[in-house]
Amino acid sequence: MTSSDCSLDPAALTALRDEPLDWRFKAIPPALWGLSLGQAAKQRLHLFDDGFVAPVVVLEADALEHNLRTMADWCAGHGVRLAPHGKTTMAPQLFARQLELGAWGMTAANASQLRVYRAFGVSRVLLANQLVDAAALRWLAAELERDPGFEFSCWVDSVRSVELMTEALAGAKRPVDVLVELGGDGGRTGARDEATALAIAEAVRESPSLRLIGVSGYEGALAHDSSTHSRQIVAAYLRRLKALTITLAERGFFDGTIVVTAGGSAYFDLVADELTGWPDGLDVVPVLRSGAYVTHDDGFYRSISPLHDRFRSALRAWAQVTSKPTDDLALLTLGKRDASFDEGLPEPQFLRQDGKTEPLDGHAITAMNDQHSFLSLPAGSPVRVGDWIGLGLSHPCTVFDKWQLIPVVDGETVVDLVRTYF
Repeated sequence: MTSSDCSLDPAALTALRDEPLDWRFKAIPPALWGLSLGQAAKQRLHLFDDGFVAPVVVLEADALEHNLRTMADWCAGHGVRLAPHGKTTMAPQLFARQLELGAWGMTAANASQLRVYRAFGVSRVLLANQLVDAAALRWLAAELERDPGFEFSCWVDSVRSVELMTEALAGAKRPVDVLVELGGDGGRTGARDEATALAIAEAVRESPSLRLIGVSGYEGALAHDSSTHSRQIVAAYLRRLKALTITLAERGFFDGTIVVTAGGSAYFDLVADELTGWPDGLDVVPVLRSGAYVTHDDGFYRSISPLHDRFRSALRAWAQVTSKPTDDLALLTLGKRDASFDEGLPEPQFLRQDGKTEPLDGHAITAMNDQHSFLSLPAGSPVRVGDWIGLGLSHPCTVFDKWQLIPVVDGETVVDLVRTYF
């Protein structure tokens, strides 16, 4: 892979903004039906007064831009590149802003996501997974042949995967770049020891269809909190990743720049610490693949992100109180079909009542059904049927895939609309 800038097709973004809005997009008011996305964004509608229906999830513009700039600046200051994991948002408009701020590439998790990226012209993609599907590999080979400027790489973690890729790519005009993935004890994918990794690298070297360009890993599956013990586990794994890279380089497996990549949204500071400072003579590009930083959250990542005190939650749900069967329970028009629940339930933060929005303390979501949230009310709660509740959300990755179109707000004014493709 070269060091040239990653790009995205401006014409594809323009076409995105030309898409007409209608009933397919939940929460969007009929006043915007028939308008293009770009035209709708210019209407500057009020979130509560101009017909948006509950529930609605929004992106807060100031916090979103703050997070994007904060992460870009942090990576630049720590000597690492950033290939944000686009699976968090699957929103090309946000990809474009990440690339404008210097992202080295974009990360995908599977072939379907890759096809979305290519539809929008993303020119450098890391597929942070093994790719052994013959149909997907044939499509990839054709895409690489069609566009000489397209740079792609994926992981290999077994000799068998090398064999399957080689078979599917027979006759391909361009070799596919791959990285040996090193796993960790109790982790997810990846070779579990150096001997296996070396055997995989040797198989790649013998393949006429593949080229080894680096080493990859994922530390996020090894630990799940910010304790000293968890961070020690992660740091030890990253040192193994670095040692494997040096061993492969000493044995002549690389020809040119070496890509070394790890780093989710929880331990990217350790990745920067451990995967920089390489021996003289090694041309190494360390690449982070963090994704959730874009919006941060009010739950899991708030508790574990290295920049939890600098990022701001940019994702919020607004739901209406539709029932209050008892003095200590209200039901909201927000459920599992609308918001994440896998890494913590939504957090009630604001009450909008009689046209005024105020902080809301002492309330909690205790359970969720498909279309309802159970709001526990303390004694003397001011919550009434018809009120709006503003909720912080945990784990943005499972929020975005529930919304095809997300309003971006400045205060309570909708200033843009973000399209997702899941």
